[in-house]
Amino acid sequence: MLAKRIIPCLDVRDGRVVKGTNFSGLKDVDDPVKLAAFYSDSGADELVFYDITASAEGRKLFSDVLKKVAENVFIPLTVGGGINTLDDFDRVLKSGADKVSVNSGAIKNPDLIYSAAEKYGDQCVVLSMDVKRVDGKFVVFSHGGRIQTDIEAVSWAKFGQKHGAGEIVLNSIDTDGVKCGFDLEMLDAICSAVTIPVIASGGAGSEQHFLELFKSVNVDAGLGASVFHFGELDIKHLKKYLKQNDIEVRL
Repeated sequence: MLAKRIIPCLDVRDGRVVKGTNFSGLKDVDDPVKLAAFYSDSGADELVFYDITASAEGRKLFSDVLKKVAENVFIPLTVGGGINTLDDFDRVLKSGADKVSVNSGAIKNPDLIYSAAEKYGDQCVVLSMDVKRVDGKFVVFSHGGRIQTDIEAVSWAKFGQKHGAGEIVLNSIDTDGVKCGFDLEMLDAICSAVTIPVIASGGAGSEQHFLELFKSVNVDAGLGASVFHFGELDIKHLKKYLKQNDIEVRL
């Protein structure tokens, strides 16, 4: 059995880590370089870095901040935000990323998934999906959750896998920052439709939430932000708790 991964997420705006609720009400948290180094030393399996306003502001990701983060972490680093072309993939990978997360860019140009996978390998391409319930359906949103598309989430996940995405990060807008548990219903719908690894994002608030996630849904990893940033959960303690409850993790 593959070990389940615990992944902190750095949502970066104007060079600072921020966090909100349901993708809004963003508040300043800390310096991304400092936090990245802390997580790299604290037992995190991987790290996700999102420049969360790059797409909405129509600009490229801040490479200078990314390079400093990459220099201070010794675990796999996934980076996203403003990824619209193969040149963006190239620039981010050369800045120190191990994997590139594409969201709005793939919605605008679905061929980007296939082209990037063909050039860099599917292990490099992460399809990030911001999803919210609309009239009882799971609907994909773009531009950091600001714009509703007409794309149904399960179909989009299948499309991503078919065209070369090696992994999916499912961000539930409904549970983002609420800390009442992961969106198990949404996650199960996606996990049941694809065979590539799925990372659960949105709703982590306690050790029990991670245990419930791994016991209930066939996800490969649990992602958290504020619950780690504000010291509510310690990653090493979380992993020991999961291990004690028969969840395979890397200690």
